[in-house]
Amino acid sequence: MGAQVFRDFTKNYPIITRGKGVFLYDRAGREYLDAVGGISVVNVGHGVPEVVAAMQEQADKVAFVHGGSFANEAAMALCEELATWAPKGMGHILLLSGGSEATETAMKLAHQYHLERGKADKYRIVSRWISYHGNTIGALSMSGRTAWRREFTPYLQNFPKIHPPYCYRCPYGKSYPGCGIACAEELERVITLEGAEGIAAFIAEPVIGTSAAGVTPPPEYYPRIREICDTHDILFIADEVITGIGRTGKNFGIEHWGVAPDMITTAKALSSGYVPLAAVILHDKVHDAIAKGSGHMTQGFTYSGHPLCSAVGLAVLKYLKSHELVENAARIGRLLLQRLDALKRFPIVGDVRGIGLLQGVEFVADQISKRPFPPEAGVTRRIVEAALAEGVMVVGGMSGMIDGVAGDHIQISPPYIFTETNVEQLVRALEAAVQKVMREVSV
Repeated sequence: MGAQVFRDFTKNYPIITRGKGVFLYDRAGREYLDAVGGISVVNVGHGVPEVVAAMQEQADKVAFVHGGSFANEAAMALCEELATWAPKGMGHILLLSGGSEATETAMKLAHQYHLERGKADKYRIVSRWISYHGNTIGALSMSGRTAWRREFTPYLQNFPKIHPPYCYRCPYGKSYPGCGIACAEELERVITLEGAEGIAAFIAEPVIGTSAAGVTPPPEYYPRIREICDTHDILFIADEVITGIGRTGKNFGIEHWGVAPDMITTAKALSSGYVPLAAVILHDKVHDAIAKGSGHMTQGFTYSGHPLCSAVGLAVLKYLKSHELVENAARIGRLLLQRLDALKRFPIVGDVRGIGLLQGVEFVADQISKRPFPPEAGVTRRIVEAALAEGVMVVGGMSGMIDGVAGDHIQISPPYIFTETNVEQLVRALEAAVQKVMREVSV
């Protein structure tokens, strides 16, 4: 009889037996406030009857059909609804099973777009350091999370990287707005150095997710990125696996900058975690180039357009709309950011950032110099464990968020049904956790 293999062989995991609303319950009956939504996945909450009913109803009809042979009503209905959520001109949907599938597919479609137009040399993808686009080889090649890349370097594509718009730790030693958005201008420099004739696309998370949770660019950043991409005939892919479907208080995070990308990848919140589900949303220009060219995409997976998953996704989108939960994510997000900002009174809290219900808290050994803790101090792990002891689940970013070696932060991304009371419970737990860790690390 086999045993389940966990991600961390050295860790003892609480065994969760059920969830309801914003709470999870383990085998011993202990309650945990899910302040990360299962890591930016659960938006409508755990155990929502309407979603479960949609799953059962579709299972009674048909759970699976082969997408290479048949269409199905559930997938068609989901695509029609999702298109109403997307920016203008982005009404073409390819359904998949997960975020890595989505970004990998977007990478391939970017090259196909240029192939269809007679530009076969344009295949490389520019991305950013301190980013994460997925765990398949193509997605990891685009990712800039060094700790997760290092082990698989021999397999990775040699894709160019630029600095992220990380104002708290500006890689240029400048301050906004006098910086001239140097982090966006670096895209122009890298394209020039590498040669635009070989670059297919630029991919970015509108708000950085797990690699440096909540890092949000200034207002001019994405308009300038869009301008640079257009100048060099390069596609802009918005990786909204985390930020999409309302997490930032708008349907898609990129909308905060008034910019339409050429492709959007989204997953996680699309099904609120009830089933595996993802999508690539195409702009008319990408769709039309392929439709009028070869008329064929070789991007299908076994579970693409899965009827059961599609029915769940549609139920989630309808629930979000009918309960105005995207609006609630914006409202509660403003309160949460304000309350978290008060943590800066503790010497180990360096930065609090984010938008909507994607926020992060960064920890430092010294607030003035922003000097990080040494990795062996295990500050992120200590904070997460101390919060869990208080009955609140937050998640720690992978170590090395600053330079691949050092850097500590936590991510907070709760379900959109979070209330003022939930915010206060979360903040109290973090206050207790921070004070405990301060004593342990002698700050």
